[in-house]
Amino acid sequence: MRLPDADAPLPGRAQAQAVAEAFLQAHAPDLLDKRELHWIRPHDEAVLKGGRPHKLRGMKVKMRNRSDGRWFWVIVGAQGRPIVFERDIVWLNFPGKRQTEKWLHDDWLAQRGRP
Repeated sequence: MRLPDADAPLPGRAQAQAVAEAFLQAHAPDLLDKRELHWIRPHDEAVLKGGRPHKLRGMKVKMRNRSDGRWFWVIVGAQGRPIVFERDIVWLNFPGKRQTEKWLHDDWLAQRGRP
């Protein structure tokens, strides 16, 4: 896995939204008519490569599915390409954390003894 340059400039909000919408059109068109934009802002994720942590940066375009209340997002990397897509995320307002498993998150997997 090649990590995008963590110091490269991120795309602007308009570009991130356009890239996210094109990605959804190609890979999750069922979400397009039901989406409600929540926010667009910079987002960092810690990932492991060769057992060492690295920072993955992008602009997170967070949306909500109006038909079922679940969340989904596309994170657009510094090169203007989608680097993360997650969908069907259930969020608990109290205590303010995610209920859905985090199978794409190295720290969540490590806490459960998964490789």
